Amino acid sequence: MNVYLAKALKSLCSINTSAMRFKSNGLGNLGSGAGKGGGGGGSIREAGGAMGEREAANEEEYFYIQQRQQVEKIKKDIEFRKAEIEKNIDEITKAKAELDKIIDK
Repeated sequence: MNVYLAKALKSLCSINTSAMRFKSNGLGNLGSGAGKGGGGGGSIREAGGAMGEREAANEEEYFYIQQRQQVEKIKKDIEFRKAEIEKNIDEITKAKAELDKIIDK
């Protein structure tokens, strides 16, 4: 069970770390124009200004929502795996009890 939890936590941490690294790269505000941290993401982003900032904000919102959906999917997967592990532990306990009965006879 700990292996699955560790993998899930590692995934969550890497998502948060990459988002923080992207936001704190020191290049300037997103959408502020080419060469100013806005990058060359198309003519609107290259021009900068309010339209470039709006486009960058929409992009950030899209990826934020996508990450949130991924986290929810991981949480559901963890819960499913926990239930499966508990079920397997119960089956193992029952099998051991039956084996002990056979050995005692």
